[in-house]
Amino acid sequence: MGKIFGYARVSTQDQNLELQMDALQKAGAAVIYKEKMTGTKKERLELEQLLKAISEGDTVVVYKLDRISRSTKHLIELAETFEERKVNFVSISDSIDTSTAMGRFFFRCV
Repeated sequence: MGKIFGYARVSTQDQNLELQMDALQKAGAAVIYKEKMTGTKKERLELEQLLKAISEGDTVVVYKLDRISRSTKHLIELAETFEERKVNFVSISDSIDTSTAMGRFFFRCV
């Protein structure tokens, strides 16, 4: 069984990460990478660190899809990365869990 990593992001310094952090902890995330910056920025150091840390069998959990991706294209790229590295992906609010057959099917249709 791999590790569970969380990723949380808010768009501005004034916004609070607390809701996301609570949900990620309840989902079992032992390590949570968090950022306060707009999703349109390509350089997100914490996301880059997360991608370096994950390995086969791990799970990446986010509160909502728009917290991890800048665009649909970026989300597809991340999904391909996770699939290639055999890492599961869970989006709590979107009810996506690629560790299940239905979750993999649904996520490929997004």
